[in-house]
Amino acid sequence: MKAEARPRVLLADDYPGIVVALERLLSPECDVVATVTDGGGVSEACHSSQPDVVVLDLNMPNVGGLDVCRQLLQTVPQVRVILLSADTSALVRERALSLGAFAVVAKQQLTDLLLSRIKEAMHDSAGTPRY
Repeated sequence: MKAEARPRVLLADDYPGIVVALERLLSPECDVVATVTDGGGVSEACHSSQPDVVVLDLNMPNVGGLDVCRQLLQTVPQVRVILLSADTSALVRERALSLGAFAVVAKQQLTDLLLSRIKEAMHDSAGTPRY
């Protein structure tokens, strides 16, 4: 039986402490292939590391998370973007999903939901936004 591939994940958050915490949370089941703390560096890191999933903070310096999401999905449409946000309003969620994000995860629910959303993104061949 063929072993399931581990998700290749790029982490993008402007707080290095969050990046470290996310790496610790995900490393038992994912390969973190790159980390970025500035919105302007996400696209280049994505092209060089070729992740399956980009976990992207909504509020990034220089280029905001929604703009990064839009740019990524135009240039690397096969990547799944999961946005992290402290703002859990319906407006933010709708805007992110309309841009093509796979999911929006509230920062307050990181430990409960992030890994499950990454696994769902790996199994969703159509890239259908769900959350």
